[in-house]
Amino acid sequence: MTLSLDNTPVLIAGAGPSGLVAALTLLKNGIAVRIIDKEPKHRIGQRGAAIAPRSLELYHFLGVDEIEKNANPPPLVRTYRPGGLEPLETLPIAVHVDPTPAYPYFNFAMLGQDCAESHLHSHLAKYSCYVEFGTELVSIEQHPDHVRAHLVKKRDDREILETAQVSCEGSLGDIRVKGLDNKVWSSNLVIAFVMLNCLQHWHMWGDMSTNLVALRATPDFGEDGFALFASGHGLDTERIASNHDLLIDFLTSVTERQDMHFDVRWASDFRPNIRMTRRFRDGRVFLAGDAAHVHSPTGGQGMNSSIQDTFNLGWKLALVIKGLAPPSLLDTYSEERIPVIAEMLKVTTELLDDTAKADRSTTGSAFKRDPSMYQLGVNYRGSSILVDEQDLLENEVDPYGLVTEGSLQAGDRAPDSTGLHVVGPPDEEGITRLFAVFKPWFHTALIFTKDSSDVRMLTSALRRYPQGTIRCVVLSPRGSSVSRAAAGDLHLVDGEGHAFKWYNVPEEGGRVVVVRPDGVVGAIVHGVEGLHRYFELIFFSVDRILV
Repeated sequence: MTLSLDNTPVLIAGAGPSGLVAALTLLKNGIAVRIIDKEPKHRIGQRGAAIAPRSLELYHFLGVDEIEKNANPPPLVRTYRPGGLEPLETLPIAVHVDPTPAYPYFNFAMLGQDCAESHLHSHLAKYSCYVEFGTELVSIEQHPDHVRAHLVKKRDDREILETAQVSCEGSLGDIRVKGLDNKVWSSNLVIAFVMLNCLQHWHMWGDMSTNLVALRATPDFGEDGFALFASGHGLDTERIASNHDLLIDFLTSVTERQDMHFDVRWASDFRPNIRMTRRFRDGRVFLAGDAAHVHSPTGGQGMNSSIQDTFNLGWKLALVIKGLAPPSLLDTYSEERIPVIAEMLKVTTELLDDTAKADRSTTGSAFKRDPSMYQLGVNYRGSSILVDEQDLLENEVDPYGLVTEGSLQAGDRAPDSTGLHVVGPPDEEGITRLFAVFKPWFHTALIFTKDSSDVRMLTSALRRYPQGTIRCVVLSPRGSSVSRAAAGDLHLVDGEGHAFKWYNVPEEGGRVVVVRPDGVVGAIVHGVEGLHRYFELIFFSVDRILV
């Protein structure tokens, strides 16, 4: 049976976190999507449970605050001496850092991927968008003005063929291409979810050089829920993952604990397979997440990197579909993300190798993570769609850079700022923060100034661009003379000085910072000319848009 063509602009194949974030980002930009997944129903399991601070920011921008509210801090790691009863070491996986006005999320949070996906599903439902489970993308045909996707729907032991015609297609796991530097690790792993009468820690017995059992407490599944990570050289992981009695025998043998009673609810085998595609775009087909890069589980970077892929792509794709930006803008998706992913694969592979070499006495320390894993320093410096008029030294670009005060450049993560007093428009008042201003469906132009002389000229220049694509925000220090009439869409007074400090702006102002819809600084300029230089890289010419 063949169904009629579907004229939805975007088809997303794969409903993991990256696919769901892609769908929600596009929907918030006014683009209709269709999202499918070959699995018969919503997955269960704790894959991708570590949520980086940069991802918590992303979920905040998308309005999915339930993920942060329901997440938990990482439990303490506890390793054991031979015999399995006496603790060897108890330590945090990362040092806790208190939030700052510029960095409201500065620590990893833990929430099972299935729980996070459920929250994303509920937000998609607000747009009447639902994942079509049991639907697999089997092949695609590219044409000059569309993509023809061939799907197979599995319904009641029947297969229904369908052809969907879309403007573009995003593969988030169902279709992969050959990768570069393919590396397969020598040992397989078992990942599982178990119920266990045990204390609330991240327990580890043994080491990866011989046999390892790691059980992480998962409060989102109740007091007795644990995520299991197990490995062993020569271990038939496929066999024990499919036979829960054999798996329990292995766990009991490695832990040397007869007092623990395991109830395995779900298990799967997994082999770390490290690779990345040569490009993330092929015509009207875009690859993201596991379809574009596969990584080791160490470091908690894979899921976090995957959702950043689609957050980078979403706003660009929306502008092109709306006819406001040239298709060449989509080339910057690969340009910006590939250096980041290449560095991520390098870092996580090194972590995997170090963890594999650790013995029982150093296993706990091998799981500790440094601040680069928070992704707050991930940047797109060197991208072709950035404009920075600061006097900068020529330095090698580190796409996984660390956070440093006073070094903000175009391509960096845009800092938050608290304690901002709303003084205009007249119907808005109170105290806000920049992260409440940034949205994934428009650019935010931050005009830092202490008087009204240049504000009218700048706001007038921004009105040339498509309506609803740029929000003009004037930021002035306390005691400034900026009038409400000249203050753009929103006028904020930086009462505590955090915005001027973290955006590296002198007190007298005279600087405009453009924040992209994905929360990245697109431009740091001095005036109208710099603004036009930046937006000419993003939009079609104003004359063409008006026609």
